[in-house]
Amino acid sequence: MGLGSLQYLPLTKAREIASKLRVMTSEGIDPIEARKADRQAQKLNAVKSITFRECATSYIEVHKAGWKNAKHSQQWENTLAKDVYPTLGDLSVGDIDMGLVLKVLEPIWLKKPETARRVRGRIENILDWATAREYRTGENPARWRGHLNKILPNRDKVQKVKHHNAMPYEQIGEFMQALRARSDLSAKALELIILTATRTNEVIGARWDEIDLEKKIWIIPAERMKMDREHRVPLSDRAIEVIKDLPQISGAEYLFPGNGKAPTMSNMTCLNLLKRMGHKDITVHGFRSTFRDWAAERTSVPREVAESALAHSIKDKAEAAYQRRDLLEKRRRLMENWESFCSLGNNTATVTPIRKEVY
Repeated sequence: MGLGSLQYLPLTKAREIASKLRVMTSEGIDPIEARKADRQAQKLNAVKSITFRECATSYIEVHKAGWKNAKHSQQWENTLAKDVYPTLGDLSVGDIDMGLVLKVLEPIWLKKPETARRVRGRIENILDWATAREYRTGENPARWRGHLNKILPNRDKVQKVKHHNAMPYEQIGEFMQALRARSDLSAKALELIILTATRTNEVIGARWDEIDLEKKIWIIPAERMKMDREHRVPLSDRAIEVIKDLPQISGAEYLFPGNGKAPTMSNMTCLNLLKRMGHKDITVHGFRSTFRDWAAERTSVPREVAESALAHSIKDKAEAAYQRRDLLEKRRRLMENWESFCSLGNNTATVTPIRKEVY
């Protein structure tokens, strides 16, 4: 059994080690196998000493390719850096227990319940990943069902969900008149958001190759949709006019290009426009609620048509299994009626209710 080079191991030390090894041999222990086992144990301890921060970094690196955009990855990193790493970051991932998880969650659970929910879920995912990689064993201390839900109050009971402030649909006609009197690009973007009942990011990220003016349709690819499913948007006559009025810069990819380094218009641009127009009390996303309220109260359109217009998923799995079409033509009639309502220009505006038999 080699003990090492004489250059690094003095003869007296070698004799001392050899004496110990002879004792081991006399006791029936194979020194070579014992050394192998010791080295293996050292490697195992080194693996198990990996920190939570190292696991989190590896988890994000592995999974970010499947996330929609770089912003999502940045949100993970920011949340962990602010709320988790000060407590768990430098600890061995194998040593993290429920007490440590609660130390992270309890200070923010009542004050910032939505943030706390995301933090808990991210800790759970990272610890599950660490368990799968054999960096830790046992129950996941961040698991909610049958575990933390026995200790922490349900988020819905801590704070009621706050919906986006929305404009009453009775005011939309007057608002649209004021909006159409403006010539800035942000006004065009906001009008298109309202007429199509789409989300801000879907409009400001719209590409020219997604628009078919002849067929009056806008096809948003799955990777840009919240539900990861392609969404076909029927374009009303006014929506077509808005798009045609947009400046088409040679070689431009986006309908609403950015002014600086960003490829598209900022998602805060339309919100800032609302503030300049004296509507600090509402949000851009709230116009989707305005549309939904109008559809429910001023038309007889079936619920599934209105929900499909908003690109909402069907929560009932059985219903979703049978409804595989996107109801495009029915939605087209609905959006034409919505355009008419928006164009009447007075706060008592109405349209002829859409009859159920039409659908």
